[in-house]
Amino acid sequence: MKLFFVLGCVNAFLSVALGAFGAHGLRQRVSPELLITWEKGVDYQMYHALALLLVALCIKTWPEVRRVRTAGLLFFVGIVLFSGSLYVLVLTQVTVLGLITPVGGISFLCGWCLLALCASQFDSRW
Repeated sequence: MKLFFVLGCVNAFLSVALGAFGAHGLRQRVSPELLITWEKGVDYQMYHALALLLVALCIKTWPEVRRVRTAGLLFFVGIVLFSGSLYVLVLTQVTVLGLITPVGGISFLCGWCLLALCASQFDSRW
């Protein structure tokens, strides 16, 4: 539980910091299209930082369900691959990195499906 709570807090912090960097440090250095790409990475990082906090809560609620931890790992991998690839793409403008982004998106989708499956099996505890 503590791992996912800490990962959620760290990623929320990084999302705010990277958002500020994009707004103040990148605005004059990259095109408006690349700035939108940066912001998309920041948005999805924050959404899934909050998802990691939700996973921590679910682990406390359903400690016997290992799939909740797997969902958390999928969210974290998604942050690294999806948001991380967008950040590197903007900073380097190496467009081939865009091939990694959908893998991160699929990781997010799998994490949400797995978390929903866990909830559907233990809905009486809510």
